[in-house]
Amino acid sequence: MLSKPIVYHIPVCPFSQRLEILLTLRGQKDAVEFRVVDITKPRDPELLAKTRGTTALPVLETPDGTILKESLVILRFLDEVLEGPALRRSDPTEHAIESMLIAKEGPFTMAGYLYVMNQDRAGRDDHNKKLLALYRDINDFLAYHAPQGPWLFECFGLAEAVFAPMFKRFWFLDYYEGFELPEGKEYDRVREWRRACLDHPATAQVSEEEIVKLYYDYALGAGNGALPKGRSVSSFAFSPAWQDRPWPPRNKYDHMASDAELGLAG
Repeated sequence: MLSKPIVYHIPVCPFSQRLEILLTLRGQKDAVEFRVVDITKPRDPELLAKTRGTTALPVLETPDGTILKESLVILRFLDEVLEGPALRRSDPTEHAIESMLIAKEGPFTMAGYLYVMNQDRAGRDDHNKKLLALYRDINDFLAYHAPQGPWLFECFGLAEAVFAPMFKRFWFLDYYEGFELPEGKEYDRVREWRRACLDHPATAQVSEEEIVKLYYDYALGAGNGALPKGRSVSSFAFSPAWQDRPWPPRNKYDHMASDAELGLAG
């Protein structure tokens, strides 16, 4: 039997970062063993057998061999089984409120990823409008339930652990799409929340440079380790390290950088 849970993950994955944030906040970084999966290579048959053929990550294996999937499920599981006070709100009403906010994360994440993967220049405005509408919805929720800010409650909590990794991934929208939150009351509260999440020390697992470089292929419409046309090495490759690569070109609609331009050529 395993001595502690194992999480199979992609290091830069936002859904895995949620778990790292939780462990950091709970002061138990070593309570889980993280095992890296290279999504640019065929999946290990042993891991595929454990997950019964599914490839979505992260996946948690409990000490008794039970396999848990879906990052929010794993996040809540760890929050319940770790020793000490849970990150989730103990008051039932407050937990319901944070759960309502967390329920908004799925459409928000989907809109951001579809936006960065968009290859139709004429469709940029539609993607921008959809994402801004979701930001306004979150702004309205926060302005009603937590007008004083910056957090939903008095400190960084479960909802922040869920959204912070997405705010960091959306650096790719700032870089590749020139995305900005407009000024004004419709965005002020969510802007404050987003900035507080980005700046919190428990969310420092990734940097803007890392996100921009590793997610370049997403900006070309190729996700999860897939290769854009004419390329032989994924931007998600472990080698060369992202620190040793140049920044990718911003103009995704005008130019597709080669492996050599991205510092990926051997």
